[in-house]
Amino acid sequence: MLALRRNVGETIRIADDISIQVLSTNGQEVKLSIRAPAFTTIHREEVYKLIKAEREKASHLDQMVLFQFIS
Repeated sequence: MLALRRNVGETIRIADDISIQVLSTNGQEVKLSIRAPAFTTIHREEVYKLIKAEREKASHLDQMVLFQFIS
């Protein structure tokens, strides 16, 4: 893991096509601006975990249906 300190207005670059800028801070709350190509998906961690769980559930159900179909 890489931990960086940035001040308001400063930017972090990831490769050539992603940048994250600190817009503001208020106590422990940080507001960020993320610029990335349109095909890049960006989610908050808690939303990503929900999406991942739903995908795994759907994949498991698909495998069950396929197994029943083949049997």
